[in-house]
Amino acid sequence: MPTFAYKALQADGKMAEGVLEAAGRPDALRQMETLGLRPVTIVERAAGTVKKGNAAAPGLGGINLNLASKKVSAKELENFTRLLSSLLAAGVPLSRALVILGKEASSPAAQAKWKEIHNLVVDGMSLADAMAKSPETFPRVYVAMVEAGEAGGFLDVVLAQIAEFQSREKELKSKVMVAMLYPSILLVLALVVLVVLLVFFIPKFQRVFASLHGSLPLITQLIIGASHAIRQYGLFVAIGAIGLGLLVRAWFVSAQGKRAWEGIVLKTPLLGPLIAQFAMARFCRMLGTLIGAGVPLVHGLNVARRSIGNQILVDAVAQSIDRVQQGGRLGQSLADCRTLFPGSVLEMISVAEESGKLDAELVRVAAVTEVDLDRNLKTAVAFVEPLMLFLIAGFIGIIFIGMLLPVLSMGEYIK
Repeated sequence: MPTFAYKALQADGKMAEGVLEAAGRPDALRQMETLGLRPVTIVERAAGTVKKGNAAAPGLGGINLNLASKKVSAKELENFTRLLSSLLAAGVPLSRALVILGKEASSPAAQAKWKEIHNLVVDGMSLADAMAKSPETFPRVYVAMVEAGEAGGFLDVVLAQIAEFQSREKELKSKVMVAMLYPSILLVLALVVLVVLLVFFIPKFQRVFASLHGSLPLITQLIIGASHAIRQYGLFVAIGAIGLGLLVRAWFVSAQGKRAWEGIVLKTPLLGPLIAQFAMARFCRMLGTLIGAGVPLVHGLNVARRSIGNQILVDAVAQSIDRVQQGGRLGQSLADCRTLFPGSVLEMISVAEESGKLDAELVRVAAVTEVDLDRNLKTAVAFVEPLMLFLIAGFIGIIFIGMLLPVLSMGEYIK
């Protein structure tokens, strides 16, 4: 029979520790209640483990902590969400569904995580609160949607909508990654060519120019200086670049830096409109999904705004939510967020509100926006590719001209 190690509060408020045998976790909890104990933690011990040296990881049912620490992949999370929705829709109790998913998990990390969620739920915690304890696996938007589903009694429907949303989001991100692959390769190629020219090509010309004892053009002096710095101080330059990169990254992570960068990105001519389109598509699909699942409008707005990503746009939508709470209509309340919502979209939302088809219209707007975003993304990439080629040609051309100018004036140096 399984054994459970526990920590619990006694009636006098003192902490008690012990081990008991039980047929399962619910039975262990019942035994503790009979003893007048209030459980704090209860951990199932794996068979054959001992208290010291080879103890099972807390709350993981004997699964090694190193395996449990690995991150659950997005694909595993999507499968978990979809299967949990199907099991709940079929009438399977939540705790039993979590046990089934834990047994069918495709990786030790996922198995440990689903087991951890199951233990927290059996201990009396809501599914949303249990998921909130693992933000590295369950995003805040995910947890908020689950919380709405639990509160409204349609958890299976919300989970199905989350799985569908995850699938569409993964597909859209995949398109972005594929579209940016070729420009990224061109950028890396440009940097490699530039370093090769400065390290191996320029020094050969430098010796020739030094033998002429003449004054070199400014552009040639700058190129030779850059080449010398890279060859002599390349390690220090690399360390400085890494340090600068870490400082910039720390600034981006900070609230002030992130907000400043997001403001700059939104004002960028080509990139800003794409970011706003992507955010609007996510917001509309999320809000339409929630309303269609029966979530109240204000609650759905609070959840959907977290999916936008850009904090400046999130703040703008937050002000609109305040107007809706005060009795305003959604279309009119979102009118101030023109960066995110064009006038045509606001008009469609207003008409959908009047006709009572807001959820379907929001999902339709998201689908149309995603198609338009895909087309605009292809156009942007088609513009970026020749721009990258132009930059590569510009780098190489500047170096070529800088090295060629002294050669063309070599007659004067000889005189």
